[in-house]
Amino acid sequence: MHDELVDHLTRSTPLSRGEALRVIQDVLAYFDETAGDYVRRRHRELQAEGLVNAEIFDRIAADLKYRAVAPPEFTLRQLRRLVYG
Repeated sequence: MHDELVDHLTRSTPLSRGEALRVIQDVLAYFDETAGDYVRRRHRELQAEGLVNAEIFDRIAADLKYRAVAPPEFTLRQLRRLVYG
């Protein structure tokens, strides 16, 4: 499916073809997460680290800009609704 990328990785790294394919699949799966799923997951993770919602939502809003496919900019209210419904 991603033959050119697999070929590039096998030439430029010590990865075998199978390892390169697995890495590509892992990366694609990571970035396949929807914006809503990402917000909910990061909220749980940051909350577990002891951060409060004000810090959490500010950080999530900033982080969303750097996702592979940037979603529309969410307001704090929209972020809260993604987490709490």
